[in-house]
Amino acid sequence: MRILVTGGAGYIGSHTVKQLIKNNYDVVVLDNLSRGHKEAVHSKAKLLNCDLLNYDNLLNTLKNEKIDAVIHFAAFAYVGESTEKPDIYYRNNVVGSYNLINAVKELAIKYFIFSSTCSVYGNPLQIPISEEESIKPINPYAKTKKAVEFLLEDFTEAYDLKYVILRYFNAAGSDPEAQIGESHDPETHLIPLVINTALGKRDKIKVFGNDYNTPDGTCIRDYIHVDDLADAHIKALEYLVNGGKCEVFNLGTGEGYSVLDIINAVENITNLKVNYEIVERRAGDPAILVADNKKAIEILNWNPKYNLNDIITTAYKWFLNKRY
Repeated sequence: MRILVTGGAGYIGSHTVKQLIKNNYDVVVLDNLSRGHKEAVHSKAKLLNCDLLNYDNLLNTLKNEKIDAVIHFAAFAYVGESTEKPDIYYRNNVVGSYNLINAVKELAIKYFIFSSTCSVYGNPLQIPISEEESIKPINPYAKTKKAVEFLLEDFTEAYDLKYVILRYFNAAGSDPEAQIGESHDPETHLIPLVINTALGKRDKIKVFGNDYNTPDGTCIRDYIHVDDLADAHIKALEYLVNGGKCEVFNLGTGEGYSVLDIINAVENITNLKVNYEIVERRAGDPAILVADNKKAIEILNWNPKYNLNDIITTAYKWFLNKRY
């Protein structure tokens, strides 16, 4: 099969491209490289520099590619930035996705895997969080992701399209071979921030609140290795091709770790000190976000294989040998 991966020069996209190629798929990457890295794209993938906001160019670019399925990662993904600049988030994430989905319809591509987020749940009522949890996004980024989920639902009702929506928890870690990894500017993810603090690239890290109702008072999150996410995309694609119905799956480990757990784990693995300070809570930070991943395990036959030590070890290896 020939798979189009939008945002395939980004963090999760590039890892998924590598896994697709390992599994003998023919891969076309579409990325405007505004936030991705050309160096992260696998040498066996075809890279198309194209912007989803230019519909005519997008359609013309894809017409001769004979695409069988789409895995759609391309999106802006900073919560804080989305609050400050909701206009660019709705334009890039929603209009861009609409153009892509419309092109998929025009080109009669049948299968669509969408990269969504657990933040569509907002402040959940139940922990662990299942796919039945109420959808109450509380920031523009999450709202744009939910808008695209609605787009897919409506297009599927009207046209010959099948989708899987994957709602990630906290993507983390890096390719074990350290060929590709996490490279954001600015970096907002906890594990890279803690590792860079340990390496002396930052003076200290801020811990936002230590008075939550958790064992050590700091927020708890579910960290899922990026290669486990990549594996889930391939299993979701196989599920659709084999006749599976449109579905939504949470992707997490089902295990939660606090901010202080992460700092302690980084110190233990690197044998380096992490300087941190406790500051006030951030508005809107839930105390605990942990996935109920049973649905993905049962239906997709997906089993995350990396634990927290693996995540931090692979991330540390990447940051010691960072290439881009």
